[in-house]
Amino acid sequence: MTSVRSAPERLAQARAALLLVDDDPLIAEALAFALGAEYAVQACASRAAAIELVRRLETPPPLALVDLGLPPTPHAPDEGFQLIADLLAHAPQMKIFVLSGQNDAANARHARALGAWEFVAKPTDPAQLKRMLARALAAPAGSDVALIGESPALAKLKNQIAQFAPAPYPVLIEGESGSGKEMAARSLHRLSARAERPYLTLNCAAIAPTLVEPTLFGYVRGAFTGAVTNKSGYFEDAGDGTLLLDEIGELPLDLQAKLLRVLENGEYQRVGETQRRTARCRVLAATNRDLRREVKKGGFRADLYHRLSVFTLEVPPLRDMNGDKLALLEHFRRLAAEQAGVQAFELDTHAAERWQQYDFPGNVRELRNIVIRLATKYPGQRLSRAELEPELDLEAPAISADTQGPAAITEQALRQLERAGSFSLDQTLRAWERGYIEAALRLTRGNVSQAAKLLGINRTTLYSRMSSAEEK
Repeated sequence: MTSVRSAPERLAQARAALLLVDDDPLIAEALAFALGAEYAVQACASRAAAIELVRRLETPPPLALVDLGLPPTPHAPDEGFQLIADLLAHAPQMKIFVLSGQNDAANARHARALGAWEFVAKPTDPAQLKRMLARALAAPAGSDVALIGESPALAKLKNQIAQFAPAPYPVLIEGESGSGKEMAARSLHRLSARAERPYLTLNCAAIAPTLVEPTLFGYVRGAFTGAVTNKSGYFEDAGDGTLLLDEIGELPLDLQAKLLRVLENGEYQRVGETQRRTARCRVLAATNRDLRREVKKGGFRADLYHRLSVFTLEVPPLRDMNGDKLALLEHFRRLAAEQAGVQAFELDTHAAERWQQYDFPGNVRELRNIVIRLATKYPGQRLSRAELEPELDLEAPAISADTQGPAAITEQALRQLERAGSFSLDQTLRAWERGYIEAALRLTRGNVSQAAKLLGINRTTLYSRMSSAEEK
């Protein structure tokens, strides 16, 4: 018997989904009403609720509208910044708009560096917001990009990919967020004998822990509530092809043991089934975490790490690919112009020099989004440094771990002070301290003793600085 959907159901299915995250119920209701005719709005009031919702959905919303000031720190942008990173870890192709009353140019630039599509200050004109969302929805996400460039760092990566691609063994792909780990994985698949076979990706961060096992291995009818039919999993669907396990560092420990068993002997079972099945696909894994450190802390199994890292690829950050920044600019500039049906913009000499100097903390993803914004704002125009710099996150340039010496920090400070309209050393130092404390707590999953050890201070000092940060 064919089911008949109601008119509201048909309308909701025709509208694109939009994730709205704002802790002010009046603003959330007003935006949901204003945008409801064009979009299927799904509202949340916190970062945790938003991530839980995205994990539950079969397909992540293509668009998100996110407030920066979210609980538990509604008067600071930190929670909103973290939500941008979390959403893109779950759904790399999501286009995120930051809607914030904290109309600070530094916040806007940092949100874009993290991967946000655009920054919109409150209050905003609903008609203008609709136009911006429609343009973003029509634009391709652009994540499936070839490894473009000829810098020594990228040349080394390409050579390793060519060397590892024919082998049947797992490859662990490491690199910062936005650096192009999935493109490295696709290149491995494309250059292998499996190129004509399936290529599947499972984002381990984008799925609830209770659903990882049935998603990977499949399940039989009646295995759990809601299992109304037999269903194959990713290992089965990948067949003789390639399976990429993205964000592998998010895989729960109990499932790490089951994944290890598959990698060791190829055997697995559907949930609720006794029949043994054999996996034939090649497994790739990607992470922006330091898994060696996770192993030492007990957050990742050492035996699984060694099994996954038969070969290891390190995707370089864009700051180490100076010669490729202009090549990537040219690629995305031409692509954006073709897609929008306009003439490509150009950078004058000084703007091109600034482009080369910028570290791109958000890596290729940030670079691509900057190009798309410039192509939209300045079609066919020649841009100066003054027009380029508002798109760059100049207040918090990235410093790589191996260049944090006094000379490098002094050079960074010189660049920042030269451009700063106003500057507060106290605020900058507090921001760096808060950032490192938050990073240490995240790496240690909230264990204050381990975080203090990681930071090289004692536990009571860390407690004192955490309390001081909260008061300020």
